[in-house]
Formats: sequence, structure tokens, C-alpha cells
Amino acid sequence: MDNEVARTEPAEAARAIVTDRFPDARAAFLSAGILSPRRTPTSDLDIVVVLAGPPAPYRESLHWRGWPVELFVHDADSLGRYFASDTARRRPTLARMCSDAEVLAGDQDSITTVRERAKSVLAAGPPPLSSAELGWARYVLTDLLDDLSGSADPGEAAVIGWNLWTETAELALVLAGRWLGTGKWLLRELRAADPDLADRMVAAIGSPARLTQVADEVLGRAGGRFWAGLRVAGS
Repeated sequence: MDNEVARTEPAEAARAIVTDRFPDARAAFLSAGILSPRRTPTSDLDIVVVLAGPPAPYRESLHWRGWPVELFVHDADSLGRYFASDTARRRPTLARMCSDAEVLAGDQDSITTVRERAKSVLAAGPPPLSSAELGWARYVLTDLLDDLSGSADPGEAAVIGWNLWTETAELALVLAGRWLGTGKWLLRELRAADPDLADRMVAAIGSPARLTQVADEVLGRAGGRFWAGLRVAGS
């Protein structure tokens, strides 16, 4: 099987797949994470490819020369749309993959254009919370805190606790004007924004009392608990 083949170096493998599958790519980038100390035995090659048109846009997962590979294939229009949608959800995944990435292929004008667009997205930062979004975030956290305090089922408490942890981290980041992340990137973003809070939140995993304390601290930055009085149009 291909995933059992001996691995070549990540940049070499990434260049080979771009050369093989996208010889006319206007630009191609390898996300820098795989080349950093954060690389793990299960890290994959995240490759952004920019084409002139079809078959872009699409995303594909595959194995290549022993590596798991995620291909993010775009044209200029779809790249702009994804930059905009990522900004709206405060998770600049695609911009990050392009901004400080390893260049794999392409013409210099296209490479420069993509990288400058990505860097401008990151430099602008995420949009602030609207009053409606802030009210909803406070409501969700308050509801989770109530559920956690009333839970007598260890399994349910664990699930509630993880949702509470995630919502608390996201609110802390948004209040600080920082980008969000998913999975491991949520913790990485929190550590970069507020190392002390990140340490205390990690220590709170599995401890309802500690988690409640830190969630209430973050809620305090947003105005405190809020449940009664929520009204959402259309719901």
C-alpha cells in the first residue's frame, strides 16, 4: 500500500505530487507546520494549489510516497471566497496555509499575489463580536454551566465539560481580538493569546469545579452569566 512506502522528505514529496498532478499550477504551497518542531509522526502534508480554472475548486485526501496528504485546490475566485468565509467564521485556515508556506511551484506573480492576500487577511484580524453574538455566547456558556452543575452522570458531565471548555476558549479568544482554531489549533491559539489562561484551562480538564471557575472568569469579561432574557428572532 502507498501509505506503507518509505517516506521522502516532506517538501520533496510535496513538490513531486504537484509536479505529477498539477504541472500547470499557477502557485502551490506546502503549509509550514510540517516543517516545524510541531511535526508529529501523524502529521500530513497540507498543500494549497492554485489553478487557472476547473477542476478547481475541490479538496482531496490521499496517500503519496508514505505521506497522508490534504490537497486544497483553488482558482483565484474560490481562493478569495474561502479567505472571506474563513474570516467571517474567525478561522483563517487557508490564509495561514499560504502566508508563510514553503513555495512548491508556480509563477512569481501568482505566488506573490496569493501570499500578499493571505497576509492581509491575517493582519486585518477577525471581526469583533456583534452584540447579538456576544449575547448568544454568554447564553451558551451559562446553559452549559447549569447543565454541568446539575449533571449526576459522569459520561454526560465529561461531554458537557468538553463543550464548556471549547466555548470558554473561543469566547476568550474572540474577546481578545484573536483568531479561533479547531482541535489542537484552539489550544495553540489560546496559548499564544493568554498563556496563563491556557495553562489553567488545561489543568481544568476533567475537573468540573476548576472548569466552572475559569468559565465564570471568562464570562465575567463579557458581562457575566446570561440566560433569562435571551430572544432570538426566527427561533
